[in-house]
Amino acid sequence: MSEQKFVPFVPADSNMAEMTVRALILGLIMAVILGAANAYLGLKAGMTIAATYPAAVIGMALLKIMKGSVLEENFARTVGSIGESVAAGAIFTLPAFFIAGIWNPFFTTSNYIAASLILIFGGILGIMFVALLRRVMVEDKELPFPESVAAAEIHKTGRSGGSNSKFLFGAMGLGGLIKALAEFKIFPALWEKFVVFGKQTITGTTFTGKGGILLSSPGVSPAYMGVGYIIGPKLASLNFSGGLIAWGLLTPIIYYFLSPFIDFGVWAQHIASTKGMTIEAATQRVNDPIFQMFEIWKYIVRPIAIGGMLVGAGFTLFKMRKSLIAGIARSVGDVKKAASGETVAGDRTEKDIPFNWIILGILIVAIATFIITYFIFNTSILVAVVSSTVMIILAFFFAAVSGYLVGIMGSSNNPISGLTLTALVVTALVLVILGVTGDEGGVAAVLGVAAIVCVSAAVAGEMLQDLKAGHILGGTPWKMEIGDIIGVVLSGLVMFFVLSFLNDGDIAKGMVEGYEGGFGSKGLSAPQAGLMAILSQGIVGGQMAWPLIIVGMLMGFGFILMQVKSPMLVSVGMYLPLETTFAIFIGGMIKGIVEMINERNKFNSFQMARIENVGVLLASGLIAGEALMGLIFAGFAVFGIFMPAIFPNATFLISLVVLAVIAYILIKLPISKAGDPNEPAAPSGM
Repeated sequence: MSEQKFVPFVPADSNMAEMTVRALILGLIMAVILGAANAYLGLKAGMTIAATYPAAVIGMALLKIMKGSVLEENFARTVGSIGESVAAGAIFTLPAFFIAGIWNPFFTTSNYIAASLILIFGGILGIMFVALLRRVMVEDKELPFPESVAAAEIHKTGRSGGSNSKFLFGAMGLGGLIKALAEFKIFPALWEKFVVFGKQTITGTTFTGKGGILLSSPGVSPAYMGVGYIIGPKLASLNFSGGLIAWGLLTPIIYYFLSPFIDFGVWAQHIASTKGMTIEAATQRVNDPIFQMFEIWKYIVRPIAIGGMLVGAGFTLFKMRKSLIAGIARSVGDVKKAASGETVAGDRTEKDIPFNWIILGILIVAIATFIITYFIFNTSILVAVVSSTVMIILAFFFAAVSGYLVGIMGSSNNPISGLTLTALVVTALVLVILGVTGDEGGVAAVLGVAAIVCVSAAVAGEMLQDLKAGHILGGTPWKMEIGDIIGVVLSGLVMFFVLSFLNDGDIAKGMVEGYEGGFGSKGLSAPQAGLMAILSQGIVGGQMAWPLIIVGMLMGFGFILMQVKSPMLVSVGMYLPLETTFAIFIGGMIKGIVEMINERNKFNSFQMARIENVGVLLASGLIAGEALMGLIFAGFAVFGIFMPAIFPNATFLISLVVLAVIAYILIKLPISKAGDPNEPAAPSGM
């Protein structure tokens, strides 16, 4: 019996409107907005959310008003979701240049040119590789593409009249409002207090320490709570456990043993000379126990966390070794098939960018990498040639692997940071073998190659996911690929400004509130970029606190032996401020309550799917709303504009009410939409 031929939602011989100006403009706007929102979230919380579902819902809602077609919706979603991938590549790598001291100040014309070229060419490279492999991979029966199927069903359901876009837009408004109220100090966004331990001498010894612990509330952040809701109670708890290890164990115990030996006078002089402060202001700062705790966390605990992240990333890739090996093994064969297999004549749904143009695009990116490495990072010709060669090889394999993993489990679970880390280590070791050591240009070249590979892999995974959804709906591949190239170019040109606004805004805010702002601060943790910076400096520049890194690696191995589900997530939790992981934990607990209610009420799969749909849209809206409002206030801070404190001494009880309101909405609204148990539901994301 012959296998039934696949039939797309829109027939291949249809002339339905698709790559229209309005769909392109809408997609580009979403690419910038969702990309900026993910950049904000990733720098603060160390994780991003998939933009496919929000882009699908927003595009569907707006194009239905304009009487647009389902293929226009598909095209707009494809372009709109690519910004998140560019943002992921940007936040994982570009802040590393600042943290490593290479781009300081961050915002300069030369840095903007270098960053934009890295993002644009990395994204284009990912699209070229996906166009090369698309036909083979989207038609592979062994790759289920779960998120692609869900995204396609969103559009199909929208055609039949279903839409929950009001929840997404409403939550965006609420998230933005809460962020604005916090900036105007209508309520405090955080409560923290240093508690001195009553007993300060170890029994049986003459050693007297200075004990204490920093207590903190969860940050009043709709975005963090939304992240916790999306990742669920188990992963949120793992992330929070890292915060407890950092702030409940390591920082207090290091503070206890270290504080008696600190020369606060010398420390104050150092702060005054390096930060441009008066000696009186510096003395007041170093005598603040909260400041002391944060310094211990920043310079001692964080490197330990980076060691754990390093092992966690390796363990994640090790667990996926079979999928990784399978992806690499088949990628070579896929290229041969793609090069020799011409598309069906006249079949719109099987036409990609022509093979010759793909090869030309890959060569252009290789040449561009050489130019960036040689002329901008000031390396030797040998380093530039080797960097370009390594970049093309790694980018191809990692793009293929990224697409394969997305096909198995969706882009939300794609280990981009682990792949980037591998690219960085391989490139760094190759350059060290060539004799590059202690050179700023060598460190910059390593980070540049890692950044291009990171963007390429992130874009490849997201692009293939959207192409599979388009394959189901009947979209035209080459139009989607061209649309994504335009989206990558615009996102690449804009993303550096987003990062600069956040960095400069945090620096300005830190000067006002008494902390050292910028990438790597408590406000912009950028954990993955911190990891990249330390590793590149350590391997190429020889500047690594190896004892702390090794201790963290041993801790990571301990997590593995304890069978911790995600050692990487625990280590990221150690790298983040406690209020961040606490707020994510609260969001995860809210999701746990929803799951308990589902079980208690014995909702069937259709009802739970509807509840999940609404909950994901609400959480995504809260994240996007706060992120966009946060970018606005960061822009104000860059220009020295700070909001007046309306209630500077407001009680934290108001903040608890705000947290309760967010929790009520995330529980009540989804449960209220359970609906008829006999009515089929759209898949998650609708």
